[in-house]
Amino acid sequence: MSTDTLVSDIYRMIDTKEIPEGVDVEKVIEAFGENVKKILKNNITEHEFDRRKLRMSNIGKQDRQLWYSYNGYEGEELMPHTRIKFLYGHLIEEMVLALAKLSGHNVTDEQKKAEVDGIKGSMDCKIDGVLTDVKSSSPYGFKKFKDGSLINDDPFGYVDQIKGYAHSEGETKFGWLVMDKTNGHLTYLKYDMDDESQWYWTKLNFFSIADRIKHIKKIVKSETPPKRCYEPVADGKSGNMKLGVGCSYCAYKHECWGDDLRTFIYANGPRFLVKTVNTPNVIEVDRDGNKVSV
Repeated sequence: MSTDTLVSDIYRMIDTKEIPEGVDVEKVIEAFGENVKKILKNNITEHEFDRRKLRMSNIGKQDRQLWYSYNGYEGEELMPHTRIKFLYGHLIEEMVLALAKLSGHNVTDEQKKAEVDGIKGSMDCKIDGVLTDVKSSSPYGFKKFKDGSLINDDPFGYVDQIKGYAHSEGETKFGWLVMDKTNGHLTYLKYDMDDESQWYWTKLNFFSIADRIKHIKKIVKSETPPKRCYEPVADGKSGNMKLGVGCSYCAYKHECWGDDLRTFIYANGPRFLVKTVNTPNVIEVDRDGNKVSV
């Protein structure tokens, strides 16, 4: 079997309820249950990891974000509802991996350790021999996996993360099995670092992961942070300027923007303004979520 048919095979299995011959259903379900227990324990009872440590899962994050993290800035505390979102994201990813197994695809090397120049991590798995990260995503993020444009807009550093695993394994092909957690759609995005005919090849090979690691080890030890990761964007026709998506999810946006940053709560979520020409007629909160008095 091949990752080229992975999504269609999962859909077919769900639709027909026919499990391919040779699949040990009970074994897959039992492993899924054990992994769910581990996820719940890690998310509810385990302590937070050390943000100051460079690891494979964060080497692709923006330079300035890494600088704040490595240098001990506190950043925002995750709200309980955000922690729950992360929790069910992990549970969805475990479910998707179980579906890949139940559809007859060969899943190996789960949580195999990887290391490049002292930076360590654990890969998700290989599916049909292809190094694969399993992700759950919002519809906005899912679109980038669906159309292959992730390499052009990757604020969470997924590409460098998986390139690190690939380097450790001596692999040049890798991909992501992704579920849109809003509507259940699946997609598989594969990149090949050796295929020069692909439109993404130049950008994918612009620098090696070893060069990336050498670069971040240097910048995090500098006395001042590197330049801001993204420029603010216009907030419609209001004259205000707001943080884009890449900055909105950063835990260090208050350290980065200081008193210029103001948070306004709209029906569809918070909006972070860094230039306020016209004050929105909605509730404003401080960095701790407390209502700001007018």
